[in-house]
Amino acid sequence: MDSATFRAHGHRLIDWIADYFDHPERYPVLARVKPGDLRAALPPRAPEQGEPFERILDDFERLIMPGVTHWNQPGFFAYFPCSACEPAVLAELLAAALNQQAMLWRTSPAATELEEVALGWLRDLMGLPSSFEGVIYDTASVSTLHALAAARERAIPGLREHGLTGSNRSPLRLYCSEHSHSSVEKAAMLLGFGHRGVRKIECDAECRMKPDRLGEAIEDDRAAGVTPVAVVATVGTTSTTSIDPVPQLADICVKQRVWLHVDAAYAGPAAILPEQRSVLAGCDRADSLVVNPHKWLFIPIDLSAFYTPHMEVVRQAFSLTPEYLKTSGGDVRNLMDTGIQLGRRFRALKLWMVLRHYGAAGIRDLLAGHLELAARFAGWVDDLSDFERVAPVPLSVVCFRARPKAGEWTPESLDTLNERLIDAVNATGEVFMSHTKLDGR
Repeated sequence: MDSATFRAHGHRLIDWIADYFDHPERYPVLARVKPGDLRAALPPRAPEQGEPFERILDDFERLIMPGVTHWNQPGFFAYFPCSACEPAVLAELLAAALNQQAMLWRTSPAATELEEVALGWLRDLMGLPSSFEGVIYDTASVSTLHALAAARERAIPGLREHGLTGSNRSPLRLYCSEHSHSSVEKAAMLLGFGHRGVRKIECDAECRMKPDRLGEAIEDDRAAGVTPVAVVATVGTTSTTSIDPVPQLADICVKQRVWLHVDAAYAGPAAILPEQRSVLAGCDRADSLVVNPHKWLFIPIDLSAFYTPHMEVVRQAFSLTPEYLKTSGGDVRNLMDTGIQLGRRFRALKLWMVLRHYGAAGIRDLLAGHLELAARFAGWVDDLSDFERVAPVPLSVVCFRARPKAGEWTPESLDTLNERLIDAVNATGEVFMSHTKLDGR
């Protein structure tokens, strides 16, 4: 594509994106398609000859857009909405054009050093210690995987050389609450702990892990010949955004010599607000922590910020340098040493641009506005006689359900009513809400 054609299509695309951001409500939140519609509309093989880009863009609107779920739509209330802002979209455009491969410092000095700088800015905004070194992965699942791999590396001397079967070791154990994210169990499967290697700790009435139950579980496992490896605490659980008592959990982990990983993927940015700094209380004592700017800092998917004061353990777990990637000279950090990825995109560019565009004050104003909206909505729910709020609202998520006063209701019939209600609401296309179960309800 010559530069004139590229420029013309680029202008068309920027205009299209600007219109999309101006009027996202034109689209239904949930795609109005059936499984297989797009596959049926596309040819089974790639074209033999190239096609005009105008036709490709037309087909994007005609074929692709009907199958898009609009996370940017103001009626998207499901999961943790990752609304993308314009500066980050422009940063993605630049990152794609520059096509940086930041595996080594010398393959992209800017991408390598900007990642360190932007993560340092975010770390300081959240009030984390300067000893926390950061690295960007794609999602919290991958960040948690790396954290638990580092914990395993520290807990099992010689693992790197001999593997899990190199000697007759005792069973390994991870600990998390019943409200922890499923990524903990996925990491356990991948790292050789197995499903049975994850022990879920009882929670209190506000869905927070009970420290005394954790301490008892670790003591019981040690007595049974099991090796405790890591505890995963959550700051902002997926279902209720509850916050585990990290200071008490940190005390236990220090005493028991167990790695403490904190999943603050959603809630971490709240600590940018001075009045919310307590959400990360005790996290300065964690061995690792993850925050996802693509959940609550207006960054488009994907960008997960992983922090640890023990990056040398992460490097010990993952560093492997073949001859063709060996370099000499200079005090540099090679990002390929900090994980399973060799190729690394220039993700830091969008974080840097968003932090600069809004500034700390602008981000604080936006986050405070989100908290105010959640509190207002929670108040509406509390004022309705036929609905009930079923969890505290520490941040920006409200858990509620229908509970009509009229009629005779069993737990089963109430569940059925709420399933039908959310399906009917989502079918309108005006909003999209997700569901969970608490205490089996």
